[in-house]
Amino acid sequence: MHRIMLREVIIDAPAADIDVVTTFWAGALDATPHPIPGEPFVALRDAASLPHVATQSLGGHDGPRFHLDIETDDLDAEIARLEGLGATVRTRYDDYAVMVDPVGLLFCLLPPVSEEFATRSRPVG
Repeated sequence: MHRIMLREVIIDAPAADIDVVTTFWAGALDATPHPIPGEPFVALRDAASLPHVATQSLGGHDGPRFHLDIETDDLDAEIARLEGLGATVRTRYDDYAVMVDPVGLLFCLLPPVSEEFATRSRPVG
């Protein structure tokens, strides 16, 4: 048994569009943008949203998209569970994985870092 929780919706955009995308979604969700130093992310704090929301600069390589971040306390077990549901691993790192659902939508599996994990995660497996 391990635990999972949808932590965040990430709005991905090419670097050339990240400011306009961040401004739009901050306004749309009545949020305050907070760049994360040294990272390509801008947290949209206090958004009118259940999950956290952020924007991410993709550089110039990919077009705009959304992806989800899911926290888990057992990366290997969660990868295996989701592969059983039809997902595939796109890229595996030591502490997280980028995966693709059965129709090609990206999502990430990450270790638990949010304060809500202890109270809002759910046991699976």
